[in-house]
Amino acid sequence: GLHRYLLENGINNIVVHAASIEVSSRDRVKTDKRDATKIAHQLSSGRLRCVHVPTTQREDYRELTRLRDKVVKERTRTANAIKAKAHYYGLIDPDDSSLVSEKWIKRLLESCSLSKNARFYLEHLAEEWLRYRDKINEINELIKSQAIEDSEIEAVYRSAPGIGPTAARLLANELGDMSQFSSERSLFSYTGLTPSEYSSGEHRRQGHISRQGKSQLRRMLVQCAWVAIRLDQNLNEIYTRISNRAGAKRAIVAIARRLV
Repeated sequence: GLHRYLLENGINNIVVHAASIEVSSRDRVKTDKRDATKIAHQLSSGRLRCVHVPTTQREDYRELTRLRDKVVKERTRTANAIKAKAHYYGLIDPDDSSLVSEKWIKRLLESCSLSKNARFYLEHLAEEWLRYRDKINEINELIKSQAIEDSEIEAVYRSAPGIGPTAARLLANELGDMSQFSSERSLFSYTGLTPSEYSSGEHRRQGHISRQGKSQLRRMLVQCAWVAIRLDQNLNEIYTRISNRAGAKRAIVAIARRLV
């Protein structure tokens, strides 16, 4: 908001990632004057770059998909609490893999004899889970309307194998038309799907993916990759080849990177 206000009033401004401002290891004194001088020197020498600032419309679109992600996490947390309490009272086995649903909750409450307080506790959790489920359904309807408004970019994302309506909305809202990325390498870096590296001299060592950027993006891309290898024969062959050599986890990350 401040950035846009400054631009509207004729003040040239950039937004910089705080971690990109260089700090000397010998700096032991921090004051506003020192910080301002340091930023001014780095800015004048061209060492600071502006991060991508989304349009107000794209920023507004993001609110829905980010809210959905938050509510889904809360529903999952509540579902885990229901199963934990049910196991505590001996209503389910420790290795019960049933998915929590309205029918499952209803059957659980009807098929057991609990004390008044224990039943009240479980009913409270059940009401909470149902409330989150209804909110997700409401958000999904709003997301469908949003997809119609944003149909041009929606079609691009939906054209890739494994990417459904929810995934397309999240990816479109977070990545936009991808014109802000100068290359595929910078796109992969933003999504955190590039391997970390610690090399020196003749030794080259690569580790786990860097995990930069939003974990929500990576999680969604990996979910889509699992679907994509079932739908696309070419991606399935690539997955099988890498999996045989480096394992399933690395293979699916490679598919997610190819997908994006």
